[in-house]
Amino acid sequence: MKSNRNSEDPSSNRKGGTPFWEKMKPKAPSRPAARPASAAPDKRAASRGAAKEKGWDQVAQWYDQLVGDEGSDYHKNVIVPAVMKRLEPSLQGARVIDVCCGQGFVGKLLRQAGAVRVHGVDASPQLVAAAQKRNAADDKLTYEVADACQPGAWANGSYDVALCLMAVHDVPDLTGLFQNIARSLSDRGRALFVFMHPCFRMPKHSHWGWDAEHKIQYRRMDRYGSEAKIEITTHPGRKSSEHTIFYHRPLPSYVTSLSAAGLAITGCDELFSHRRSQVGPRSKAEHFAAEEFPMFLLWELRKCPALQ
Repeated sequence: MKSNRNSEDPSSNRKGGTPFWEKMKPKAPSRPAARPASAAPDKRAASRGAAKEKGWDQVAQWYDQLVGDEGSDYHKNVIVPAVMKRLEPSLQGARVIDVCCGQGFVGKLLRQAGAVRVHGVDASPQLVAAAQKRNAADDKLTYEVADACQPGAWANGSYDVALCLMAVHDVPDLTGLFQNIARSLSDRGRALFVFMHPCFRMPKHSHWGWDAEHKIQYRRMDRYGSEAKIEITTHPGRKSSEHTIFYHRPLPSYVTSLSAAGLAITGCDELFSHRRSQVGPRSKAEHFAAEEFPMFLLWELRKCPALQ
């Protein structure tokens, strides 16, 4: 199993703040002021609004600003370099399907690396609209609104590469997602997944701790072995905030669903944070912990006739 640690890489020793995922942890809510009776919410209107939202529509504007044209901090420094390292030798002339593409930042990077065509699918109309606007100048970058867990015309066996970056823990139907990705690939195609490492990262149930006696920073997991549906507050501390759902699954759940879809894991990298804390009495231990506990898991997958 490979890692992205590199002691010679300056970016591996750069200073950084609190990791983005840690920032998303909810804070203790303040007690809201009493609402006048006349200001009671219209539950029917709220229901109608929710019905119109699909995928990550409710956080689309925030997510688009976070990721931007080149990806978030973790995309640029950890995730994309790891993906490109595995893909670049074979991207020339490749047809790529970007599954759960979000606002489409990775498409132009794939095109620059030699992909002949990139097609993105996402359940959020707002994110797809952002992707289309961002890549309007390139007619080989196309996008459509589609639920990646449901059968669709895009899953037609014509793609050499399928990508699913930081989205597998956002979808409710893991088996449906993997089946569609398998259907989208040509016989010799391959898929790359990057997602939060389920053994070390679980919102609200994984934490850093400090052992004063041994002067080490440790990683604490409060649970792991059972699947969980976890509500994430997009803007902790605000009086009101949008929410997304994080689906935690232990590794056997992933492997079982992959096998059911006829996919086999043929490559694996564990990806570590590039961020480092400010110099201080605990910084050495914190840096060591950052190099020992991975943030993300990368799997390379291929069709396996024996499983189909």
